[in-house]
Amino acid sequence: MRLTHRQILLDDLSYVSYFFHVKQKDGYDGDQLLAALAALANVHRLRVIAALAAGGRNYVSQLAREVGISRPLLHLHLMKLEQAGLVTSQMELSADGKALNYYEVQNFAFALTPAAIAAAAPSLTSKTEI
Repeated sequence: MRLTHRQILLDDLSYVSYFFHVKQKDGYDGDQLLAALAALANVHRLRVIAALAAGGRNYVSQLAREVGISRPLLHLHLMKLEQAGLVTSQMELSADGKALNYYEVQNFAFALTPAAIAAAAPSLTSKTEI
């Protein structure tokens, strides 16, 4: 693992800078690579990843306020990110007995090169949906 610095543009004026450890996987199969790239191809999902990377794990209501979208819309984006393996969730009970669904970003790194795409392409299945 290595410590990496990232800076993500949240809007025209604000950036989030953060550090995280990148653990390189040996590679993604075609379906995993396609799911991850599709999940990241949305401004709201990029903002969710940035918020979780900068602030750590968070529950849905607070994360929706931070990102500036409704909870139902956030749930849809979190579901797509979770299906791609980019975030994980865990349900916990608060001190007052409320169920809170916490999300946290998973470490990931992509070396998106022609060679990486060529290696992943043979494992693509026809059932893959974006």
